[in-house]
Amino acid sequence: MKLGIIQSRGLGDIVIALPIADYYHKQGWEIHWPICEEFIPNFLAEFPWVNWHPVKTDAGSFFLEQPRKILESLGCDEIMPLYQALTGESFHTECYFQHTKFDQYKYIRAGVPLQNKWQLNTMITRRPEREQAVVDLILERISPKTQYTLIHLQGSDHRAEFDHSMLNPDWPAVEITELTDSCWDWCQALDRAECVILSDSVFSNIVDQMALNTDDGRYFIPRSHIGLTPVLGQHWNWIPNLALDPRHKTITVK
Repeated sequence: MKLGIIQSRGLGDIVIALPIADYYHKQGWEIHWPICEEFIPNFLAEFPWVNWHPVKTDAGSFFLEQPRKILESLGCDEIMPLYQALTGESFHTECYFQHTKFDQYKYIRAGVPLQNKWQLNTMITRRPEREQAVVDLILERISPKTQYTLIHLQGSDHRAEFDHSMLNPDWPAVEITELTDSCWDWCQALDRAECVILSDSVFSNIVDQMALNTDDGRYFIPRSHIGLTPVLGQHWNWIPNLALDPRHKTITVK
């Protein structure tokens, strides 16, 4: 049996949906998943049990039309779109649309328990040598100190900002700006940091789903309203996003 998954982007959404693919893979399904070609290097080695198919990022067909054609040509027995909402589509007509966060929606749509989202550690093939190389670069940069704060502020369509006075001066702040071929190369560096300050993006998803770092060391910066903010399974210290558009705050306090 072949299962085709339609979730071509963004990078964080693909990470959120990986345990859905794993759920069906463990039941014997052959998993086929078209994603934007620039994301392919992030998943080939770490998730080789998925058949990844590149799609061209264009004016819009990469969302649904291109993946669907690929999956139909492969003879998939079931094709499962995991978008919560898409222009021109009726995903929003599901009765649970108005009552769930976007990641909950994906899991309900797929018939997979939401708690599976936090089993990411069990399905990834980590590459310790690449992860160590990132740590070594950080330590070389901050030498002679060995403790650091790791920061990620840039999402796909938003750069978060926070009050930098909260930073511990004894822990040099290193921002993730120049990414490696794989976002997973940062796992050890994220886990080893004294503190991680992360915008709502792929790296906060990885830290949360893999339970990296510690309860006291995780700081989360929101960038969206409640419906587009993922369910967090770990304890995070929430801090204000100084660049957050007021329209992304949906609850008004009088």
